[in-house]
Amino acid sequence: MVKVYSTTSCPWCKKAKEYLKSKDIAFEDLNVQENMEAQEEMINLSKQRGVPVINIDGNIIVGFDKPAIDNLLFNK
Repeated sequence: MVKVYSTTSCPWCKKAKEYLKSKDIAFEDLNVQENMEAQEEMINLSKQRGVPVINIDGNIIVGFDKPAIDNLLFNK
């Protein structure tokens, strides 16, 4: 399962989501600006408030890091 913690105005969040869509990866988009529960979950997982935070099967990626995303999704 893939979750993307993001905000509406974050350009890197948009790039991360577009990248996942381009690879046909289904993901849950959690807007931490509007969803305080998701914000708390993101902070607990990543220990910080910056977005995007991507959770791929329990592996946390902070920021839009294509090599890390590809490694977790395609090198299993």
